[in-house]
Amino acid sequence: MATLAVSVKRNEPVADIAGLAGEAMYREVMLTPKPGLVDGANNGAHRDMNLALFMASIAAVSPWFARFFAQGKATAHFPAPQTLAAIRPVGLACEQAMFNATGGINTHKGGVFSLGLLCAAAGRLASGGRPLNQRALCREISAICTGLVDGELKKSTQANTKGEHIFQTLGLTGARGEAESGFTTVTRFGLPQWEKALRDGLTEQDALLRMLLALMAHNPDTNVVSRGGLNGLKYVQRYAGRLLQIRNLSGERLRKALIDMDNALIAKNLSPGGSADLLAVGWVLSHYPA
Repeated sequence: MATLAVSVKRNEPVADIAGLAGEAMYREVMLTPKPGLVDGANNGAHRDMNLALFMASIAAVSPWFARFFAQGKATAHFPAPQTLAAIRPVGLACEQAMFNATGGINTHKGGVFSLGLLCAAAGRLASGGRPLNQRALCREISAICTGLVDGELKKSTQANTKGEHIFQTLGLTGARGEAESGFTTVTRFGLPQWEKALRDGLTEQDALLRMLLALMAHNPDTNVVSRGGLNGLKYVQRYAGRLLQIRNLSGERLRKALIDMDNALIAKNLSPGGSADLLAVGWVLSHYPA
């Protein structure tokens, strides 16, 4: 299958973060094997999704990332927390394009949220001529999302979504909390694992798989909780953590271990979709200096 027509180098203009965001979605879905997730081998724990559906979704969603960047740049003179309202129409239109392409199936809503924020933050930084690096991007996203958990979760008296129900019952903040933290799980656990894997001479594919394991081991993934409760979350986290402790786990040994984990998660109907979204964020951030 042909890759997306995206070629972005570290020193190219900042606006190319939109291209990176689109390619990140492609890299995430094609990464194989991914436990419980749609990939090049199977549909994971999903009965209503497959690779072809994800590819159609990516084609529909990717063009919108340039609009997130442009809107972030155009409204950079507003205080950071006002950015959410400014990009909300773009986000809703992007989600509708996704639903149109998938027949109403939510393939990338979390990815649109996270990557859209990343592009909008880059637009704000570009407008002010500020340096584009991991720390600046994550700080800007945190500033944009200031008060998001309080405003959309803590003040909500009625749970209208799974995420709101999980917050009210278990206190987990999901994608909103991760964004408000400036993607702490990515920067503290995902990217260090990626960088270590590359230093150790692993291929980029294996480095991505190890980054995914690090995210699954530490992310309080509400996608997993919605299917398997806290016990399901603990199972995924402990399983991923154990694999990361195995020395020199790479190549065919890594793939065999992940296939076994994939079978285990499918049997339990668990899908770490939140960690998959963070993997895409981590891959984009990896193209910029710390």
